[in-house]
Amino acid sequence: MNTQLTLKQCSDLLQHKKTSAVELAQTYLSAIEQKNPSINAYITLDKEKTLNDARIADERLANGSGSLLTGVPIAYKDIFCHQGWRSACSSKMLDNFISPYTATVVQNLVNEGMVTLGRANMDEFAMGSTTESSFYGITRNPWKTEHLPGGSSGGSAAVVAARLAPCALGSDTGGSIRQPASHCGITGLKPTYGVVSRFGMVAYASSFDQAGPMAQTAEDCALLLNAMAGFDPNDSTSVEREKEDYTRELNQLLNGVKIGLPKEYFGEGCETEVQKNIQNVIELLKKLGVEFIDISLPNTELSIPAYYVLACAEASTNLSRFDGVRYGYRTSEYKDLEEMYCKTRAEGFGEEVKRRIMIGTYVLSHGYYDAYYVKAQKLRRMIAQDFQNAFAQCDAILTPVAPTAAPLLGSISSDPVQMYLSDIYTLSLNLAGLPGLSTPAGFTANGLPVGVQLIGNHFNEAKLLNIAHQIQQNSDWHCRKPD
Repeated sequence: MNTQLTLKQCSDLLQHKKTSAVELAQTYLSAIEQKNPSINAYITLDKEKTLNDARIADERLANGSGSLLTGVPIAYKDIFCHQGWRSACSSKMLDNFISPYTATVVQNLVNEGMVTLGRANMDEFAMGSTTESSFYGITRNPWKTEHLPGGSSGGSAAVVAARLAPCALGSDTGGSIRQPASHCGITGLKPTYGVVSRFGMVAYASSFDQAGPMAQTAEDCALLLNAMAGFDPNDSTSVEREKEDYTRELNQLLNGVKIGLPKEYFGEGCETEVQKNIQNVIELLKKLGVEFIDISLPNTELSIPAYYVLACAEASTNLSRFDGVRYGYRTSEYKDLEEMYCKTRAEGFGEEVKRRIMIGTYVLSHGYYDAYYVKAQKLRRMIAQDFQNAFAQCDAILTPVAPTAAPLLGSISSDPVQMYLSDIYTLSLNLAGLPGLSTPAGFTANGLPVGVQLIGNHFNEAKLLNIAHQIQQNSDWHCRKPD
């Protein structure tokens, strides 16, 4: 038994009684013990809990009450509350927080009988693009450990790439599933806003955050999304709609499918090697019958200022609850309540989190609200309208995920503006609430993965998954793994 398995392959072995959930879990735990110290992708493990989940899964498989996901191991980004597990959001502020309840999306997967391997590292409170701001240390890219895995779901991407889990759960506020998926050579899907419940996911920016699956293949992501998606009365932003099977279109031909190529995503700033790999995917899709058309998303360059004004404003509000009174970290020395608040937040939050809180507080303050926050909301509407105009001409949109392959450790975290600019190709989807997917598209000359982004209209996840699946059926980029 090895860990070079997709989710579907794990499921097939379990369904045909060729392995047990306990044996599968033990295999992954052994690999984690051996390999995780070199990349720091897992930050919380509990062998006893994992094997107990596996034993319960084996009982379900034996009595016929299991599903396709029963017994399959999974890793969870540290942003999701999970009863009995430390749910720290990779922050000193929540280092001692053991969650008393479970996030709906995690509970959905627990109900399927999936086996929890552990908690994956992330940028603190999901604020970052590198997984370097974690209180528990940086995560390294399994392909080349001197490079970044991306962020903020860098730990989730790294465990899948390193074959320390067949799949993982991530969250995407401005590209935090798609960008690390691209840098680590795996598949990652950000669903339409509202398709997956946000209840129990520690909030960064409530009108942007969305949980999504990360795995080796599009088929694996579709199987996960089938279990993850659904209306949740505990989440006021959850969309009430009929359940759907996201695997239903996986084998449809692409003849006649129209895909738009926005000119704003292929100009200056995108590295030549990235563009070369994207072009290879375009040529592959043309052979499969796809028609490409040129489109324009004219307000793309405004997505960065609009996003960082709005997201930081929401972060400022959401993170006000971490005050040292009810839960989490509390400073040890203070003379009154005000000093306790100030010292707790100064000591408990990292630099990037404090930076975004300060920006958000500023744009919401009297005299600046109309100048910044209201104007950013207007830009958000304009960006969303650009996409609707484009989808009147095409079925999906294809772009790079990031302007470069995985940067070196420390190369952008010291320059916040450069880090923010690295999200230029992903932010606009979150502003518009659209689904987006990253699938492997090849490698640079020095062996770093490159991803291609597929964008769909609202609730068109199945179509995106099929396009990615067809790419994967006709290439081997997704099959390659780090040495």
